[in-house]
Amino acid sequence: CKEQAKATSEQEIQAAMDYIARDLEQAVYIYDNSGVERDHNDEPDDSGIRNQIPPVAEAPGCKTDNCQPVLVFWKRKHFDRDDKVNGTRIGDFTNDNDTFVYALVAYYLITDKNDTWSDIARIGRFEVYDQVIDETSKKANQVAIPASPGFQSFRLSDTSGSSLKEKLNQWTKGDAAYTTPVQILVDYIDVIDQDNQNNKIEPGCPSVFPQKAPSLSQDEIQKKEEALQVPSNLNGGFYACVDAEKRIAQVFLRGNALARLKNNPEDYEYKPNRSSYFPTVTMQIEGRGFLND
Repeated sequence: CKEQAKATSEQEIQAAMDYIARDLEQAVYIYDNSGVERDHNDEPDDSGIRNQIPPVAEAPGCKTDNCQPVLVFWKRKHFDRDDKVNGTRIGDFTNDNDTFVYALVAYYLITDKNDTWSDIARIGRFEVYDQVIDETSKKANQVAIPASPGFQSFRLSDTSGSSLKEKLNQWTKGDAAYTTPVQILVDYIDVIDQDNQNNKIEPGCPSVFPQKAPSLSQDEIQKKEEALQVPSNLNGGFYACVDAEKRIAQVFLRGNALARLKNNPEDYEYKPNRSSYFPTVTMQIEGRGFLND
């Protein structure tokens, strides 16, 4: 029934946002679209990581034509001493302390049609993380738990660039292929036809994070404003406004409850009079992690 579908969608969208918020609070850096949508380049102010992350750098569950990166960030991944990784207890290598490593996390809007999921969109999560060192070993830098295949830690002191943003926009993956699959967080995310006036979403990121400062020229302000919205071309109910320098993101999610009940796209596309079946959540989240450089 419609009311049940609506309630389910509302709960799932809120739970997904809460999960993303808890994840993003551990961020030490969040990429804006200058990082997410430009390929690696040797010029610090022209570089991005698009071709270093899925789908361009392949990973299971994320194909180039239907898997769009939205939220990409570095975080401190916490390991409790009692956590087990591949059957190995963390505390056995850390003198029974908790520890952390850096991880690269990416959330995707995925729109491929398959038998397992809905015919609209869903959100997937990808994470690769650094190795855990065996602190009990007499050998220096003995690895207790290896890094995820394809992971490479960032080396800020060895990277040219005038800001943290320029340095992390030049990050490159490790030589190995990614083997970590993109895992689905939530299904029934709305898809958007930006040519359809009824269905259009206007993020308005420059009004969310105004970029005006006395020291900035008009060109610099415009460049900063253009980098805020990820992705720069929307095709679904998942986007973020990201102020990379302030390490803050406003995340937007819109679900589609009608797609649970209807099979014909015309019957579940967004219209203003159906808006109650499209639960929407917006949240502003600040990364609270810090870098040990």
